Amino acid sequence: MESFALLVAATLNAGTVLAIAGLGLLVNERAGIVNLGAEGMMLCAAIAAFATVVHSGNPWLGFAVGAGVGAALAAAFGVLVIWLNTNQYATGLALALFGGGFSAFVGVGYVQEKIATQGSHAIPLLADLPFLGTALFRQHPMVYVAVLLAFAIIAFLYRTRGGLVLRSVGENPDAAHALGYPVRRIRLLAVMFGGALCGVAGAYLSLVYTPLWVEGMVAGRGWIALALTTFATWRPLRVLLGAYLFGGVTMLQFHLQSQGVDVPSQFLSMTPYLATILVLALISRNPTWIRVNMPASLGKPFHPGG
Repeated sequence: MESFALLVAATLNAGTVLAIAGLGLLVNERAGIVNLGAEGMMLCAAIAAFATVVHSGNPWLGFAVGAGVGAALAAAFGVLVIWLNTNQYATGLALALFGGGFSAFVGVGYVQEKIATQGSHAIPLLADLPFLGTALFRQHPMVYVAVLLAFAIIAFLYRTRGGLVLRSVGENPDAAHALGYPVRRIRLLAVMFGGALCGVAGAYLSLVYTPLWVEGMVAGRGWIALALTTFATWRPLRVLLGAYLFGGVTMLQFHLQSQGVDVPSQFLSMTPYLATILVLALISRNPTWIRVNMPASLGKPFHPGG
């Protein structure tokens, strides 16, 4: 049972990166914008947050800087695709490539750097519970923030006027514009929010999950987060559950190795990506289901008065 509790704890830890990034991407896709640059934003935020903590020693400042870097890169992307009408997919890919190269260049001097280990985050009394204490109540605070964030986004999207406006912009921007809503500004804010959460996810990766900097350390998680939004049919709670599913697949490889299972490590390392491909292949067998749940204007440019 103790081994299983540790596996659950590791699953939550690994899934948090995907959950935070996936929730951010869900919000900007709900507004009708596809940002394929998640990988690049997460990498730039990861090195920015890590460098901040190396020089300041303050991990929360690192998270703030990571969120700011992600939001700034997303804002640049937003200006290009929303005002200059560049292709969303090509611009997103360019951002992903830029982020990979720029983070590698900036991070050269930080490869050997170390940051101070953070103290225990165990919740008093609850952390001492059998099984549940080890599995749930010794996590970094950002693990709990990710769960609360999912419910906050649900409340915003489905219980507030602002959420209704955001969803209407994603469904029919021309109608929203005719009613007097600033469609472009709403989309930009949604994109920046998504970028900020991708930045927080990148910061979590370099400050908590693997507290170091290595070139390309995001290792495809940005792409998995993008796939999660489709897998979850643009529902926040499903994004959260999907993130933990992929996190569990990732951690299972280490659990099996620790149990002495004789499987090549390279094959086990492929499992999260194989799971992503398998899930998307299964979903794509029912395109009508995706089309019904997908925001109607997703990926389509908006031209006021056009």
